[in-house]
Amino acid sequence: MTPRPSGSATKPRALRHSRLALALILATSPMASAMAGEVTVEELARRLQAIEQRLGTAPATTDPAQSGLADLDQRLRVIERRLELQEEEAANRAANTPTVTLSAAKGLSVKSPPPGDVELKFKALVQGDGRFYIDDDERPQNDTFLLRRFEPTLEGTWGPLLAFRLQAQLAGDSATVNDAYLDLRFDPRATVRLGRFKVPVGLERLQSSSANAMVEGGLAGELAPSRDLGVQLQGEFGGGALGYQFGVFNGAPDGRDGSTTNPDNDFELAARVFAEPWKNAGNAWSGLGFGIAGTSGDKQGAGNSFLPRYRTPGQVQFFNYRANVVADGEHTRWTPQAYFYRNTFGLLGEYISSKQEVALPTGQRDALDNRAWTLTGGLVLTGEDASYKGVTRPNQPFTVGGAGWGAWELVARYGELDIDEDAFPLFADPASVASHATSWGLGVNWYLNSNFKLVANYTQTQFDDGAPAGADREDEKAFFTRAQFVF
Repeated sequence: MTPRPSGSATKPRALRHSRLALALILATSPMASAMAGEVTVEELARRLQAIEQRLGTAPATTDPAQSGLADLDQRLRVIERRLELQEEEAANRAANTPTVTLSAAKGLSVKSPPPGDVELKFKALVQGDGRFYIDDDERPQNDTFLLRRFEPTLEGTWGPLLAFRLQAQLAGDSATVNDAYLDLRFDPRATVRLGRFKVPVGLERLQSSSANAMVEGGLAGELAPSRDLGVQLQGEFGGGALGYQFGVFNGAPDGRDGSTTNPDNDFELAARVFAEPWKNAGNAWSGLGFGIAGTSGDKQGAGNSFLPRYRTPGQVQFFNYRANVVADGEHTRWTPQAYFYRNTFGLLGEYISSKQEVALPTGQRDALDNRAWTLTGGLVLTGEDASYKGVTRPNQPFTVGGAGWGAWELVARYGELDIDEDAFPLFADPASVASHATSWGLGVNWYLNSNFKLVANYTQTQFDDGAPAGADREDEKAFFTRAQFVF
């Protein structure tokens, strides 16, 4: 006979079956029949026969009137064994069936049977914006609605060593790839990332686009690279109190993604160290984080793959180099950065310098150092904790006709971007671009629940033109709205 299962879930059931058999045997004894006055061996045999028919174990011919104790005991043992086999089959089926879960917070997840080290997660981010410009008489901009982001994401693990992430960008006129990388997780202190992903430099650019305090990024982010192809060593110590990244990339221009190939055969080094000393202490300073990041490499070439164009938080370009200017030498960036979150209050700031050697066909050359900084603050009015990831879960999600109104957050931002004065007039046209931009903005974020968010921002940007005399361009006044769905 096959041994009975030894699992904790099987033992109580087997015990109940044994007790049932014992109760039936006792009930069929002459003493029990005499005490009950009603129950007979024939009646119990008839009941047992009905159970056998339901389980599919009934003998071919059974006459209840001729059943004895030995016959009933044998038939009870058959029923017990049949139930044990069913329990074993159910346990084996559960042990070999993937677990599928769908939740508002984590999206769709499929996990392999125990030990569960193979897992696939499907997530998505959808952002629809409205952009409206005020008093734009000199440089009119189109008021418009647009699909800002549509990013389906597939990520997961394939055993204890390998993790991956694939994210597409389907908004716009053509589909592109945002992230496509593999993580080789040798240790929490040493993970190797290969593929296309965010370069570890700008604090706001490293933040998830679903968690940004305002609709578009600040001026400091215009000097930081976005995504690029490369390989990176990363890790953390002390339960996340200290993290680092060090990578080699093809090289991306300020404010944009890198090319799909390496157009100049030069590489760029990027490094970042970020500390949260009291992250696990649970005190007033547990939300403090600070660090420094930078890049260094050579760039050789002209056009968008090498030289930047800078935009306002209203997404209007206000600076670019002359068409005949080329990147011709070393490009370095460095950026101190920090944030502090305490209960409902949050503050994020970064400063960045981007220095690039440029040249003209006529032989003039210079190393131009453009600089920017941004400071963003927020206050959650409804009592939820502020964080680098935004308000992840309202205490009382919004319900129609109910008491919940979700979470409300007020945000403000101020920043400046300064072009190196040596850029004018040889490398940039002072008549068409600005040499300095100062921007401030106010916004309100309404988190209806953990998945749906509505945003409204007003930003105003002032300019100093590159020309030493003459009127500066008019202020840019922009009112942006956003509806965001994420899971």
